[in-house]
Amino acid sequence: MSIRARISLITLGVRDLARARQFYESGLGWKPSTAGNDDVVFFQLAGGLALGLFSRKSLAEDAHISDVGSGFGGITLAQNLESKAEVDRVIATAVAAGGTLLKAAEDVFWGGYSGYFADPEGHAWEIAWNPFFPLTEDGGITLP
Repeated sequence: MSIRARISLITLGVRDLARARQFYESGLGWKPSTAGNDDVVFFQLAGGLALGLFSRKSLAEDAHISDVGSGFGGITLAQNLESKAEVDRVIATAVAAGGTLLKAAEDVFWGGYSGYFADPEGHAWEIAWNPFFPLTEDGGITLP
């Protein structure tokens, strides 16, 4: 028996939940779900995926791992868009909302266009236009 390949929820551990919520809600314009509470915020994403924001300390405790350490955690989140102009607009919006520009958008070696920002908690986001991964109607990607 194989396990279905999917991700349902991505949870980001954050040190300042109010600031993180403000960035995604007010800065990027994402609408929080009513499923959240004072300790956790959820955002419905395209394709049935959800993003959660939860205390970094509480998330580490829940997973029985240490919260010690900082720096690059070996993961980035990515959003594929329909055009280079849309990539530029989203990165500019994120930076104006308090994100940090990590890499200005540029034509990249694999034939697309992408750049990176970090949210106020340091989570890296790649924003890309990839002509090889067509977008579905709800913004998901279709792999060849």
